[in-house]
Amino acid sequence: MRFLLIEDESSIRAPLAANLREAGYAVDEAASASEASSLARSFPYDALVVDVRLPEGDGAGFDLVRALRADGVHAPVLFLTARDAVEDRIAGLDAGGDDYLVKPFHVGEVQARLRALVRRARAVPDSAFLWRDARFDWNARAVYKDGARVPLTAKEYALIEVLASNPGRVFTKEELIDRVWDGRFEAESNVVETYVRNVRRKLGDDAVRTTRGLGYSFPEH
Repeated sequence: MRFLLIEDESSIRAPLAANLREAGYAVDEAASASEASSLARSFPYDALVVDVRLPEGDGAGFDLVRALRADGVHAPVLFLTARDAVEDRIAGLDAGGDDYLVKPFHVGEVQARLRALVRRARAVPDSAFLWRDARFDWNARAVYKDGARVPLTAKEYALIEVLASNPGRVFTKEELIDRVWDGRFEAESNVVETYVRNVRRKLGDDAVRTTRGLGYSFPEH
């Protein structure tokens, strides 16, 4: 999953971004509404984490999300703010937000809320699903076979998560790079093939299907 983190305070943004990356997520960072506006329109983010107060003004986060929604950006939005009044929560939801978390927060709760937002947006199972002899646990961000956790790396899991969340859909290499890696990553020509090969080795050759000339998909059955 790829997130856009919009927070002007580096003391908050940097450790939160590092925590999310350590958990295996791709994260792009923005310190202002103007910077975030361009990024949010350029990439298919799975969710946006938006501080309400940005350099453009106390409610700039709300204004940013309103503008993005008006332009057809539908990624789920989690607002982060020190403003905890009921009126502020209502304003955030009315602006197009999907959830609202008051500072100070625990990074684990940020991760949990983001997972919940993405599950709802993708309409994937709340907890887990079975595929042949494997069980995909969305909450644990893990895959199990015969009761044992498959030793997937964070990026291997991120790749199969994108594919398995959309069975039958063919993703191009470029789409997978956009969803699994963030803007800091300089893609090598064979990076997707390398990770697909690793996933097949661990989950089985049929876990990822190749459509020649188009891309990769997870089997529907």
